[in-house]
Amino acid sequence: MCAQTADNDALLVTAMPDLNQRVGLWLDHLSDERRLSDKTLLAYERDLRQFLRFLTGHLGGAPSLKDIAALKPADFRGFLASRRRQGVQSRSLARGLAGIRSFLRFLERRGEVNAAASAAVRPPRQARSLPKPVSSKDAIGITSGDLAMESEAWIEARNAAVLTLLYGCGLRISEALSLTGKMAPGRGTRTLRIVGKGRKERIVPILPVVSEAIEQYLKLCPYAISPEGPLFLGARGGPLNPRLIQLAMEKLRGALGLADSATPHALRHSFATHLLAGGGDLRTIQELLGHASLASTQIYTEIDIAHLLSAYDKAHPRR
Repeated sequence: MCAQTADNDALLVTAMPDLNQRVGLWLDHLSDERRLSDKTLLAYERDLRQFLRFLTGHLGGAPSLKDIAALKPADFRGFLASRRRQGVQSRSLARGLAGIRSFLRFLERRGEVNAAASAAVRPPRQARSLPKPVSSKDAIGITSGDLAMESEAWIEARNAAVLTLLYGCGLRISEALSLTGKMAPGRGTRTLRIVGKGRKERIVPILPVVSEAIEQYLKLCPYAISPEGPLFLGARGGPLNPRLIQLAMEKLRGALGLADSATPHALRHSFATHLLAGGGDLRTIQELLGHASLASTQIYTEIDIAHLLSAYDKAHPRR
């Protein structure tokens, strides 16, 4: 069974034994079959626990499987309303409802409940914030390694190599730092196998500039990098803490006069936005980013349209 949170006792007192047993089976399913990350599992479990706590007060006692099967749309709306009164924002409410629906669909597949009641409840509307990429000029400046922000050349080369991976391959920072020594791309290497969210594998092309940046780091690194150990090392030779890359980005941001939105993850957004602007198709970009749904990738079309409209407003003679 997957690891539970320290708050599990709270979950046990807000559900009858038959329902607790189903919760455990659901979490096992998410971990073993859906292969969700530990962070996502904890969030789903926490959201379900909040719902069961609400039902304990709403129904006048800890709910059983029979109570879950008898829930109406009004019960779910009551839960969302109670959370809204507690100051919970729309994004968190929508995520919580998604976790509850996942649990109910799991029970429905077992033939134990009908999940239609939760499906009839519309999730709260939430303002959609667009990713904030940096310009191609600024991305090149960030990844060039020419600003000498660090006292040691090998650390400067390491930071440049990581940031070049984020922009050149569209990686998440966790994906870049999960690379091992044997995965280091060399000259002539054309692709890199990445294990992303949900342990989903994808193949990304390697640009020569990415290989060169990593080669420069390996040339200067004072530590031996084992094939099975982490590719990117900290100052004392241990695994590199992602916070150090975030701090390096903050220094670069200040030196280049960039906005606070210029973060390591913004380089991944920039990768997608610049590919799209250069004629890349959404399906290909989806695969390169490792998005499970095309809808997650389509947000970059909105950035491109917003950029075009801004240029139109500034340049059109009848503005």
